[in-house]
Amino acid sequence: MTDRGESCEPARARRTGGRAGRVAVRSAPLAEGLRPIRAGLPGGQYRPLTEAGMAAIHAAALDALEQIGLSQAPASGVALLTDAGAVQGDDGRIRFPRALAEDMLAIAARDITLFARDPKFDLHLTRTNVHFGTAGAAVHVVDPVTLEYRDSTAQDLYDAARLVQHLDNVHFFQRAMVCRDVADVRDMDVNTLYACLSGTTKHVGTSFSDPSHVKGCLDLLHTVAGGEAAWRDRPFVSNSNCFVVPPMKFAEESCITMEACLRAGMPMLLLSAGQAGATAPAPIALAIIQAVAECLAGVVYANAVVPGAPCIFGTWPFVSDLRTGAMSGGSAEQALLTAGCAQMHRFYGLPGGAAAGISDSKLPDMQAGWEQGITNVLAGLSGLNMVYEAVGMHASLLGFCLESLVLGDDILGQVMRCVRGIDVTPDSTSIEAMREVCLGGPGHYLGSDQTLALMQTEYVYPMVGNRMSPKEWAEAGKPQLLDRAIARKNDILSRAGCQIEPDIDAAIRATHNIHFR
Repeated sequence: MTDRGESCEPARARRTGGRAGRVAVRSAPLAEGLRPIRAGLPGGQYRPLTEAGMAAIHAAALDALEQIGLSQAPASGVALLTDAGAVQGDDGRIRFPRALAEDMLAIAARDITLFARDPKFDLHLTRTNVHFGTAGAAVHVVDPVTLEYRDSTAQDLYDAARLVQHLDNVHFFQRAMVCRDVADVRDMDVNTLYACLSGTTKHVGTSFSDPSHVKGCLDLLHTVAGGEAAWRDRPFVSNSNCFVVPPMKFAEESCITMEACLRAGMPMLLLSAGQAGATAPAPIALAIIQAVAECLAGVVYANAVVPGAPCIFGTWPFVSDLRTGAMSGGSAEQALLTAGCAQMHRFYGLPGGAAAGISDSKLPDMQAGWEQGITNVLAGLSGLNMVYEAVGMHASLLGFCLESLVLGDDILGQVMRCVRGIDVTPDSTSIEAMREVCLGGPGHYLGSDQTLALMQTEYVYPMVGNRMSPKEWAEAGKPQLLDRAIARKNDILSRAGCQIEPDIDAAIRATHNIHFR
């Protein structure tokens, strides 16, 4: 099987010349700027919140910061925040005057670029530009053949990163699994970071289990980058930082980690991940209000550490199934929460990220398909800059599936085509093509110059999705979708090597306990 996804489709004897020509055209490489979809297409067509609704959410978030505040800031955070103008009450909570929040919003970084080791994968987080990628902390790997869940390993994380390197519609790779075969937590953070970097040259996101691990991981990053100066010039890894524990509490160790990473020049995902009905209010609007308030506190905190630091406004409220209290990542409510958060990011003009594409299904089945499709398409149409957890996640974030990662690439291709929308141009609205076909022409558009010219630039084709007729499908041996995903996964992994230079890789393996091959 090839990456173009053509090998399972038999030739049609009755349509030899024309179809062969079209396949040849579609198989030819296309310049990046001419591709029908690519990273960073602008969204924003879908707006579940009115202007009045966004203003009301903003006002309520400021009220929450001023009247309720956040508890449990570390001593360093208390000093930074109070020096900036926050107030610590007798109850120990840090409260944020409106003027302080507004002042920090004014200096917060906008239109940032998340760099990749390969510049062609740089992510430009401006306006409504949309990018899809992985994230999460799954503790299991899903085997869709045996239907078993097993502990995730460093090798699994490396393999996932290698797959992402070759999946066009997955634009960045954030740690998606926990390396459960690495017992030492320091070694786990090193292996997590290095597995991601070894597998892909796209932008990487990671987290740290303890603030004391940051320096060692930074030393590794400097080695890969070619020195600290080169790292600071193009920091290709961001820190996914859960600096708050909803509702409205700082996470002390994560805050200390955040301070260290910001001073080291690392971009920061300011992540608030409450669960509506559990650690966040049940009303969708109020869940967004809490997430916005917590992330605004993060904006104040981060800019008190380094004014203008590159940060992503990471409102990630999740949904509970209120019948059980369990998380429900694939719900319509999750899609609405994410889209509403995207609108608030635009309200502030800040780079933003949220979660979509999570499936509650345990396997890459029809349920997973509709859950991933609905949540991802609303995220994309809302103009969310960074869509995290978009592919591969099952069992409400407990499981990750490599085959689902490959299938998700197809889903994201179709999603991005929806994000691109309809091109209305003089050429696309001209009736000349109709005139040629209908007035003395062949009566169809299959071989017209216009059709051939648009085959690659206007239309997106699935890599593993099957568009055969029933007869063709039967003649091809009735291939199943999962079989095609497995074949493509194996094909990519058979060709995908380490993305670190051999001498650097050898040096790192000599000084660190690396658990993957």
